[in-house]
Amino acid sequence: MGALIGMMAGLGAVLVIWTFTEPQWRPAPRTRPRVSPLGGLLTRAGVHGIVPAQLVGLCVGAFVLGAVVMTGVSGVTAIGLVFGLMAAVAPIAVLRGRAAKRLREHAAVWPDAVDNLTSAVRAGLSLPEALMQLGERGPEELRDAFVQFGRDYQATGRFHESLDLLKDRLADPVGDRVVEALRIAREVGGGDLGRMLRSLSGFLRDDLRTRGELESRQSWTVNGARLAVAAPWLVLLLMCLQGDVVERFASGAGLVVLLSGAVLCVVAYRLMMWIGRLPSERRILA
Repeated sequence: MGALIGMMAGLGAVLVIWTFTEPQWRPAPRTRPRVSPLGGLLTRAGVHGIVPAQLVGLCVGAFVLGAVVMTGVSGVTAIGLVFGLMAAVAPIAVLRGRAAKRLREHAAVWPDAVDNLTSAVRAGLSLPEALMQLGERGPEELRDAFVQFGRDYQATGRFHESLDLLKDRLADPVGDRVVEALRIAREVGGGDLGRMLRSLSGFLRDDLRTRGELESRQSWTVNGARLAVAAPWLVLLLMCLQGDVVERFASGAGLVVLLSGAVLCVVAYRLMMWIGRLPSERRILA
């Protein structure tokens, strides 16, 4: 009997010491997967169902097709290679244009979406319910994202994780500001949620108005840069119809001229865009 009591006392002492010496278990923080630049571009453009590897394959296919076609038309390999490179970057340029258009469309409707949230909160809906009803009554451009938010929240019941998924789908700096403001309001609580949403709507409208005026003044710089870059290559494309003229580019010197012209056009275009650029918003905690 004494041996049993001693063994139990020793086991208890070991457990007490182990409790103070071993680190307590903590749940691992949620790590968000890193997104490649091409993957981020696809997300910002709202293109789903295409992975970056498929986009790279599309660019390679466009390069081969453009090079083969232009080499056959002009009879000069150097011209075919230059136009093939242009065809290769065309999908990336289209996606960037689509992403910029999508951001402008979202920025234009976010004030209305926040006003809708304000009305829903004042009507007595909870914050998750107010967000879910945007999938039915919100702006058309944002409905799909909020419908998915409603499905995520109903499936898991985890508000913060559903907000993270919503941010990933929107991929929008303005959306990040709205989501983080709602997250803070959810954590802090209180009766000032309606006032905060009204203030946020006013800030978004002021920012949209100011940015619209700046972009309208910047448009001539952007259009001028694009026209200046495209003009020499349109002339070269027309020259391809005259075989005796484009034969001069078949030599090594012709290749150097084409490559030098391409490099100068890219540098000049980037320089013009840098001079006339507007400060771009960065995503918050993305």
